[in-house]
Amino acid sequence: MQARPTELPGVLLLEPKVFGDARGFFFESYNRRAFEQATGLTPDFVQDNHSRSARGVLRGLHYQLKQAQGKLVRVTAGEVYDVAVDVRRSSPAFGRWFGANLSAENKRQMWIPAGFAHGYLVLSEHAEFVYKATDFYAPEHERCIAWNDPDLNIRWPLLSGLAKPVLSAKDQAGLRLRDAETFP
Repeated sequence: MQARPTELPGVLLLEPKVFGDARGFFFESYNRRAFEQATGLTPDFVQDNHSRSARGVLRGLHYQLKQAQGKLVRVTAGEVYDVAVDVRRSSPAFGRWFGANLSAENKRQMWIPAGFAHGYLVLSEHAEFVYKATDFYAPEHERCIAWNDPDLNIRWPLLSGLAKPVLSAKDQAGLRLRDAETFP
């Protein structure tokens, strides 16, 4: 496994070692020792989540104030544009974002530490998104930043013919970062 730092301190892109031949491929999607060796981190994952979404669905930008979650995310089918936003007011990177394409084909993963909002846009016909979390889901502590907050100016790769993404009611009610409850 190779870990590459991104423009956001703490957010990493991970590329597993893939073994392939005429039969297909094999790779370890998670190995605690390899993860620690590549990143220097030892997260304690307590929950795995798996979602399937159609083209144009945008989930996020979510985070939990209490029971903050670090997330190791990947795509097992299709492709998404995955985004992390620093929502720690004391951070020099507060309000900055990083995005990358994750797909079943490129097998990349992204590590998003606690203190960051997270979201993704489905670029393929369907995508299956899997992630490991370092704390349990706590809806009472969940917050949502608007996907189109003009202060963030995230450059989502919206699909031609799609004026805006498909959003849940919760995501439609997302706040601008400047109005949201964030980490100190």
